[in-house]
Parts: sequence; structure tokens; C-alpha cells
Amino acid sequence: MLKTILIDDELHCVETLRYELQLHCPDVEIVDTASSGQEGIQKIQALKPDLVFLDIEMPRMSGFEMLRQLEPLDFRVIFVTAYDQYALQAFRFAAADYLLKPVMSDQLKDAVGRVAAKSVSTVDAKSQLEALLYNLRDGFKSPRIALPSGRGMDFVEASDIMYCNAESNYTHVMLTGNKKYTLSKTLKDVEEMLGNLDFFRVHQSYLINFNYLQRYLRDDGGYVVMRDGTSIPIAKRRKEEFLAKMKLG
Repeated sequence: MLKTILIDDELHCVETLRYELQLHCPDVEIVDTASSGQEGIQKIQALKPDLVFLDIEMPRMSGFEMLRQLEPLDFRVIFVTAYDQYALQAFRFAAADYLLKPVMSDQLKDAVGRVAAKSVSTVDAKSQLEALLYNLRDGFKSPRIALPSGRGMDFVEASDIMYCNAESNYTHVMLTGNKKYTLSKTLKDVEEMLGNLDFFRVHQSYLINFNYLQRYLRDDGGYVVMRDGTSIPIAKRRKEEFLAKMKLG
């Protein structure tokens, strides 16, 4: 069972969430609720929950401010928010679990399932919170993105990613400094996450960062050379759009 605390200043939201959890999530045991950040801190310190459902926008102390006062962050968090779709990108970049108000039962079950499968790393939790706050503050000029490492999660600047290449249902992410990460995501998933930045899908198997493009050559149907010397082909169907973006048509 997941010992769980619900924190929200709106009583009807707490009661609705309690009802949905009792109905759809039998592994969740609600041990208490809180209606403010300060009360939430006291309940968390006293009850040592496994999971906290946390409203972000509360008077006097936001959910983020509450978390920053807790040390260590040795529990899992599902943020409950009314943020717009643009701001939700910050949560996706940081791999943070969230639910959009009003909470839907299917999304609730999925979020609890994801959280239940995760182990808690206090270092990762703190880094994740900082990445999330940075992304919300930064306006996505260069968000910090969560990438899995052997010991947990690394949070890297999107601007440090040179290119990504697909291998079956995995994606290799190549960064500056000869760093490489492998994600259990398709390249399409990664493209959806990075596509509104300076990235472009030049080929079925490659997503490049324009900022690391060193050379474009027309030979062999057209290909690009990245700053690390890697040659990447340009698919025929992407060539016109690529040239337009590069103003090389």
C-alpha cells in the first residue's frame, strides 16, 4: 500500500480526489489531508508518506515553496495543477508526474501506476524539482530535460543536445562533451518534446539541433555534417522543408 497525503486548499478538490482514489486505486491508502503548504509540511514530517498529491497554486505558500522547505524529499509527488498546456511542457521536460484539473479517472490510474513503479531517490527528487522550477521560470529558452542514467536521472540543458538517432523503440541522445544517453522512447516521442525548440527531423532515424550543424552537402542526395563530425542523411521528403528552414532553397 502507498501511504498517501492529499494537499489542496480547495476542499471539494480533496474530496473528489479521495473518492476517485478509493474507487480506482486500491493500492493507495489515504492517511491524511492538508489544506495549506504549512499544514502539509507538518503532516509529511509526522506521517512519512510514500506519495503526496500536491496542489501547486495555494495561498500563502505554493506547492513548490512547500517542497523546497522539506529535506529530504524521500516521497513521491504527483502535482495537481490547473496550468495551461504550454506550462505543462515544463513538467514533461522534467519527467514530473502531474494531473490536470479536473482530474480524470484514467489519467489518475496511469499516474499512480507510474509512481508505484518508481524507486525514490532523494537526489533525483531534488534535482527534478529544481529542473521543473527552472523550466517554468525560463520560458523554455533552454529547458532542463530529465535523462535516465545508471544511478538515476540526469537533468541536462536541451541546448547541449546535438542530435538524436533512433534504434528500434529506443533513442540515442548525443550531447556535447561526447556524452550519450539511451532512452526507452521512440524518436517521434523525443521529437514531440523538442520540436518547438531548435530541433528538426531530417530523416526517419535522425533529429538534429540546428545549432550544431556544421555543414550541408548536396552529394548523395544531401546530408549534413554535425559539429562532432557525424554525417547524417537528409530524407528526400524532408529536404525542401530543411532547405527552407536553412534558407538554402
